[in-house]
Amino acid sequence: MSDETALSEPDRKVRARKNLTYLLLFAIVMFFVALSSAYVVSKSSADYWVSFRIPVQFYRSTAVIIASSLTIQMALWLVRQGRARAASLWIAITLVFGLSFSFSQLSGWETLMSKGYFVVSKVMNGNGTYGTDFTIARKGVTVEFADGQYYLPTDTQHAKPLNAEMDDYQNTASAYFYVLTVGHWLHLLGGLLVLVILAVKSLMGRYSAANYTGIWQGAIYWHFLGGLWIYLLSFIAFVH
Repeated sequence: MSDETALSEPDRKVRARKNLTYLLLFAIVMFFVALSSAYVVSKSSADYWVSFRIPVQFYRSTAVIIASSLTIQMALWLVRQGRARAASLWIAITLVFGLSFSFSQLSGWETLMSKGYFVVSKVMNGNGTYGTDFTIARKGVTVEFADGQYYLPTDTQHAKPLNAEMDDYQNTASAYFYVLTVGHWLHLLGGLLVLVILAVKSLMGRYSAANYTGIWQGAIYWHFLGGLWIYLLSFIAFVH
């Protein structure tokens, strides 16, 4: 007799739901792997690439999402102990952390836009102190800035400014930053909706020590979102 045949109908449903969860996570991983690969290829082939300072809000939000992983894990532990109503409080706390993460992301994007970085923007749109807030590379070589003009480091006489040429190029780095971070945030919005549903069901007593697959799915997805964000921020910080 196969393992599948030996399982009861409820057990088969639980296994199917878990497998569906893993499949969803795998699909999301493949999506961001594709974006990451495109990012690396674009940077290596770009004529001009802008490296700008990542706003501090994105680093602060990392601490928030890590804390939210701890609270959703506490909720899962409580429901496994048969304390579903107590678990609802920790799910609600996780929801608050999730909303705080979202507001921090929005604040970070607002800061970027105030510095001239949009989804669609020019290489020279950024503002701030060159060399501190941002740098620009031409085919992998960081250009120099003097008296409002950009020059190749080999142009020691500053005879051929690059400004006119640079003005024709889009800021690809800025576009990718938004695609990656907003892409993650959209997946997180789905997680927030799931948390609301889980909290309500917990209060209604729909979960128990013998029936907690829904909370398990929500917790796994939320942990995944936290890990995904840490990867994305690390990737952008080191590759960007």
